Amino acid sequence: MSVLAIGLSHRTAPVALLERVSLTGDALVKFLHDVQQDVNVAETMVVSTCNRVELYVAVDRFHPAVTSVGRLLGLHTGVPVEELTPHLYVHFEERAVEHLFSVVCGLDSMVVGEGQILGQVRQALKLGQRQGTVGATLNELVQQALRVGKRAHHDTGIDQAGASLVSAGLALAGDLAGRRALVVGAGSMSSLAAVTLARAGVTDIVVANRTYERGVRLAESVGGRAVEFASVARELGSADIVITCTGAGRHLITADMLTRGAFLLDLALSHDIDPEVRSVPGVMLVDLETIQQSGIGSREGDAVDSVRALVAEELRAYLDAERAARVTPTVVALRSKAAGVVESELGRLLMRVPDLDERARDEVAMTVQRVVDKLLHEPTVRVKRLAACPGGDHYAEALRELFNLDPKLPEAVREVEL
Repeated sequence: MSVLAIGLSHRTAPVALLERVSLTGDALVKFLHDVQQDVNVAETMVVSTCNRVELYVAVDRFHPAVTSVGRLLGLHTGVPVEELTPHLYVHFEERAVEHLFSVVCGLDSMVVGEGQILGQVRQALKLGQRQGTVGATLNELVQQALRVGKRAHHDTGIDQAGASLVSAGLALAGDLAGRRALVVGAGSMSSLAAVTLARAGVTDIVVANRTYERGVRLAESVGGRAVEFASVARELGSADIVITCTGAGRHLITADMLTRGAFLLDLALSHDIDPEVRSVPGVMLVDLETIQQSGIGSREGDAVDSVRALVAEELRAYLDAERAARVTPTVVALRSKAAGVVESELGRLLMRVPDLDERARDEVAMTVQRVVDKLLHEPTVRVKRLAACPGGDHYAEALRELFNLDPKLPEAVREVEL
C-alpha cells in the first residue's frame, strides 16, 4: 500500500479559493467518507485548516486515485475540477511522506514555524480514526510525523523563526498594552488569541461565543469576561481590537455595525468580517490575505535549515524501516516453509525407525533444526539489510521465486502483524 498526498494550500492557491474549498463539521465528515468509499482508496485522512486542504490516502494505484480524489474534492466544494487543477499539488510515496513531515514541522505554513499545525494534524488523525477511515498505513505514518514535528519544535529554534497566525496578525496592530479587546469564538484559534492578547498586556478581554459556557471558561482563563453572542454588535462600540475565527460561514461583522475606529483581525475561512469594513474611517482589517502578503515568518535562517536537515534524516530512517518491514513477511514465509519441511522429514524418519528412543529423536530434531537455522540465517539477515536500500523489494521477490514461496502468504502474515 502506497501513500498519496493531494491538496492545495496558501502556497499554491489564493486565499479566496481556499475559502471556497474549506471544509468543516458535517461537510468534512461526509467528504471523508465519500473518498473512503471510492474503489481506488483504502484509507483516508483530511487536513482542513484556514490555509490548506489536503488529503492523505493509502492506495494501490496512483492515477485512478488522483482522478477520483480530485473529482470528489470538486464535487464536495462546488469548485469545478478544471478550476482546482492548476492549484493542486500531488505527492506520492517518498514525496508524500516528506511533505507531511515538512507540514507538521511548520516548514510549509503561512507563518513558518507556527506550532498550531501539529494540533491540526493530530485532530485530523483522530477524526479519521473515529470515522474508521484511517487504518494501519496512515496511522503509522501520521504518528511518526507527529513525533517528527514534536522533535523539530523541541530540538531546534523553529518556534522563534516564525509565529502563530494570531501573533503574525497582531504584529501589525502595534502596541497592545492597555487596550480593550473583543474575541469572537472560543475554539482553539480564539483561545490562542485570548492568551496572546493577555501576554501582550491587554487589560480588558471580552469573549463572545455561541455556547456561552465555553466563552465563560475561556474568559476566566485569561482574566476576562464573557458575554452572550448576541452582544457582539454592542461590544464593538468600545473595542480597540477585534479577533474572529468562528468558521460560521457568513459575515458576523459588517460595516454598519462599526461606529468607531478599531483593529480587526479575521482568521476565519470563510471570512467572519465583511471586507467592506475597510471603508469605515479608522478601521484596519487584517485577514489571511494581509498576513500572506506581509511576508511575516522567514523561510530562511539557521533554525529553518536545522529543521530541513531533521526532516531529511527522519525521512531516510522512515523509508529504511518501511522497506525493511516489506520484506519481513517474505522472511516469515520462508522460515514457515522450512519449519514445515523439518516437521515432515522428522515424521518420515520416525515412521522408518519406529524404535528410535525419545532422547535420540530429540537430538535428531535439534540437529536438523540447527542446520536449517544456520542455512537460513545469512540470506534472511542480508535480505533484510538489502531491503532498506532503494529497490530492496526486488530481493524479497527473488527470495520468493528461488524458494517457490506462496505469494499470498507474505501478505497474510503482514495483515496478522498489523
